[in-house]
Amino acid sequence: MPSIKLLSPRLANQIAAGEVVERPASVLKELLENALDAGARRVDVDIEQGGARLLRVRDDGVGIPETELPLALSRHATSKIATLDDLEAVASLGFRGEALASISSVSRLTLTSRTEEQEAASRVEVEGRDMDARVSPAAHPVGTTVEVRDLFFNTPARRKFLRTEKTEFGHVEEVLRRQALGRFDTGFTLRHNQKVVHSLRPAETELDHERRVGSLCGQKFIDNAVVIDAEATGLRLRGWVALPTFSRSQADLQYFFVNGRVIRDRLVAHAVRQAYRDVLYNNRHPAFVLYLDLDPANVDVNVHPTKHEVRFRDGRLVHDFIFRTLHRALADVRPDDHFRGAVAQSLGREGGDPGMQPAAMPGGQPAGIPGGSAGAPASGGYGGYQGNGPAQSSPWAARDQMAFYQSLSEGGGPAHADASAPVAEPRPYPQTRPTPAMGASAAVEGENGEPPLGYAIAQLHGIYILAQSRQGMIIVDMHAAHERITYERMKRALDAEDLTSQPLLVPVSVAVSQKEAGLAEDYAGELATLGLVVERIGPETLAVRQLPALLRGADAEQLLRDVLADLIANGSSDRVEAQTHELLGTMACHGSVRANRQLTIPEMNALLRDMEATERSGQCNHGRPTWTLVTLPELDKLFLRGR
Repeated sequence: MPSIKLLSPRLANQIAAGEVVERPASVLKELLENALDAGARRVDVDIEQGGARLLRVRDDGVGIPETELPLALSRHATSKIATLDDLEAVASLGFRGEALASISSVSRLTLTSRTEEQEAASRVEVEGRDMDARVSPAAHPVGTTVEVRDLFFNTPARRKFLRTEKTEFGHVEEVLRRQALGRFDTGFTLRHNQKVVHSLRPAETELDHERRVGSLCGQKFIDNAVVIDAEATGLRLRGWVALPTFSRSQADLQYFFVNGRVIRDRLVAHAVRQAYRDVLYNNRHPAFVLYLDLDPANVDVNVHPTKHEVRFRDGRLVHDFIFRTLHRALADVRPDDHFRGAVAQSLGREGGDPGMQPAAMPGGQPAGIPGGSAGAPASGGYGGYQGNGPAQSSPWAARDQMAFYQSLSEGGGPAHADASAPVAEPRPYPQTRPTPAMGASAAVEGENGEPPLGYAIAQLHGIYILAQSRQGMIIVDMHAAHERITYERMKRALDAEDLTSQPLLVPVSVAVSQKEAGLAEDYAGELATLGLVVERIGPETLAVRQLPALLRGADAEQLLRDVLADLIANGSSDRVEAQTHELLGTMACHGSVRANRQLTIPEMNALLRDMEATERSGQCNHGRPTWTLVTLPELDKLFLRGR
């Protein structure tokens, strides 16, 4: 074996660069984080050839004193932490003090800076050498400019792995997008080959925040997003989540920030995926821009060289908080929320209308932001969720509803002609059209308290219900809509009665590791509440003695293994609930009104009223949409009216 000796500073920096600097986008990430930590309110980024030839970042932050410029390029030199206590509660984006040293070891770097106390600026230059920093005077306003040229010029092997200019620019743009979404108070400009790509002013108001998100993620995302703002147990979650109908084929529109730091975390991803579980279509991905704020001492950001991952002190608490907040927010979206977005788009609005009011729901209850007033939503999307309001219940008693829909699925007529809630008949509409002068409130709610889904006028091919409202024409897939209504009703009934368990005639023995056996023993009480009774009968052996009654035909061993895997990965498991809901979904599908079943006008209107009062009624439990709206302006466009 060769003898042990210290690495040269240059080689040590280049090894560190292999962890920090993967491509030009990695350089930009580190430089932007330094600029934001310096209190910059304006950041200008200029790149050439995708960043491989030139990457320049200029900010108006506090600057670096002349005497500290060479030290700024040294390894493990930082102004952001000084003690272990600082490391345990990091509030800045960067803290290791390795970025500039690593970047300078594989490029030609120039750092120019000036503080407010200095009369003139200073410049330090390094060209991938053994920290041979040259300091000279320069002209520069208060702030800092870092110029990185010829990335990987002295490491040809690394340079060969760079992609095309277009690909590298795409990664650079994505890095700037993430930082711009994380810091609304800072303005950003991005130029590529002397051409302006992004010019973002500081966003001060909520409307400015939405405009920035719309410009970076697409206005259609904002128009189809639910505003989130919930707080509990020292955690606050805010931002935007897209409706299930605005899903993506790739997970390319998912931004999650923890105390302003963008991260990709498996625990967070699992909580979001679980919240969308029964409303998202096959293999589609949700879109969201979310911000989680918590005490910095409760999250460890020092677990990954690029700081993309974090570790929460209480991961289960964070997981449950994110899941419950998003689950309730998506459940509280009602058809009138859809119409607010649709009318705003059809009238050419940009963002929400301060005069926009929620439409009236059956029973006279307002259906706006849960727990809030009947005022405007905080967004141009579909209202907001504060996490403090129960879902609206149907105006019919559950017993009457079950009897009514049972008669539909069996092919009979209405079970009760004198139901406690009257079924609305179609009525004539005044010859007024929504115009911008009327405002979205008048267009959505109507003068006579019109229901959000209007009134049924016909049935098409025995499959679709055609309804008319002041917004235009509404088309409802009656089977999908009834399937969601039945599914949600069955879930509520199950929650009210709890999961009953059924003893197995012969207990199922499962061989597991000691860790899994100990975990099953620790969580035995929680598993029993789900109807899954597990007993440890040996150091590495478990026995499944009871299963939920609804899952009596399930594979007990595989179910237990899946539950234990979830407990190890996330500290909780929803496998039993997921399989139970899957079974309920199948039952709801088979028990719902079928195609070619002729419905009367009162029956169709009853279905529309139940949709307005049912959680997640915009999708069936398979994730397919249940209804769509064709607005009057869209109909006019089809027939060239007004031209």
